[in-house]
Amino acid sequence: MPDSVQSLDTVSVSSDDSYDSDEEERLLELEWQESLEQLKQLFSIVLLPWVGKWLGRRWSYWAYARYVRFGKTFFLGEKRM
Repeated sequence: MPDSVQSLDTVSVSSDDSYDSDEEERLLELEWQESLEQLKQLFSIVLLPWVGKWLGRRWSYWAYARYVRFGKTFFLGEKRM
C-alpha cells in the first residue's frame, strides 16, 4: 500500500514538470483574446445602442426647441416677403 501512494506522488510531480512556460503563455493569450471578444460584444450589444439612443434624444430635444423658437423657418429657411 505505501508503494502505491508513493507512486501517485511521483506521477503528480512529473505531471507538474510537463507544464512549461510556453503552455502558460498560450493559455494566457487565449484568455486575453477571450476577454477582448467579450468586451467587443459588450460594446456592440449594450453600449453602442445606449449611446445612440441618448444622442438621438438629445438631437430631437434640440430640434424641437429650435422649431418652437423659430417656427416653420426652421425647416424652410428665412421667410420671404
